Amino acid sequence: MFKDGLLKGKRILVTGGGTGLGKEIAAKYLALGAEVWICGRRGAILDETAGSLMKSLGGTVKTHPVDIRDAQAVDAMVQRIWDEAGPLTGLVNNAAGNFISPTKDLSPNGFNAIANIVFHGTFFVTQAVGKRWIAGGHKGSIVSIIVTWVHTGSPYVVPSAMSKAGIHVMTKSLAVEWGRYGIRLNAIAPGPFPTEGATKRLRPDGGSFSDSTHLNPMRRVGRMEELQNLATFLMADGCEWLTGETIVIDGAGTLATGSGGYFTQLDQLSDADWERMRAAIKAQNEKDKAKRTA
Repeated sequence: MFKDGLLKGKRILVTGGGTGLGKEIAAKYLALGAEVWICGRRGAILDETAGSLMKSLGGTVKTHPVDIRDAQAVDAMVQRIWDEAGPLTGLVNNAAGNFISPTKDLSPNGFNAIANIVFHGTFFVTQAVGKRWIAGGHKGSIVSIIVTWVHTGSPYVVPSAMSKAGIHVMTKSLAVEWGRYGIRLNAIAPGPFPTEGATKRLRPDGGSFSDSTHLNPMRRVGRMEELQNLATFLMADGCEWLTGETIVIDGAGTLATGSGGYFTQLDQLSDADWERMRAAIKAQNEKDKAKRTA
């Protein structure tokens, strides 16, 4: 679909690039010639991903373990990139967190676990990169991965819906504020693109996103190359007048189902069902935490 070397000369940071959607987007950019930086909280996972991508695709993938909830650590990471490699040309805000829960049962810590990554962390990275572009007179492109729920809302994932809605508005706001510097911002709102992390926290009952394909007009979930291609289009040269937009890629699923179509069926769960799913999510979180400290 794209010519070889399309992104040659680009230097792109992908947050949460060690796994899931971030890893897939990083792989596409690398295959098209970009120098890729990936960051996340689990250094070992980042190094493993970087090694496997370079082995299979060649090119350069550099890593930086960082907790994007820490504004000072984020600023230090971005400065390191500038010092070691020169200015970035692109940023993908992909790092996120989510889990399903009745909103009445959310603790402040549970809410903050999502909001601090998605809302605060995304802003910290965006600002750290953007202010350096402005100071140095560099153009740049920012692509943020959000959710279709920014248009509709969604039950049982309220912290994520609220936080992603903030990034949706940030995209529009900064497209105007930073447009005169040649900096553009766009967002992608994917429908279900199954990944291991999303499945374990959003379908901890053992179900899969394919269970709800009957709700989608195309009767399927997304294919990863479709998301990769859209992320590439938004990062490549040639569409610089496109900015401030959130593009939904979900096979018209949001149009067909309306608000929170993929989670409204959770109304049928009993208290005992929720207890079992909370335990499954907690166990997965503990596994992930162990990998960060190993």
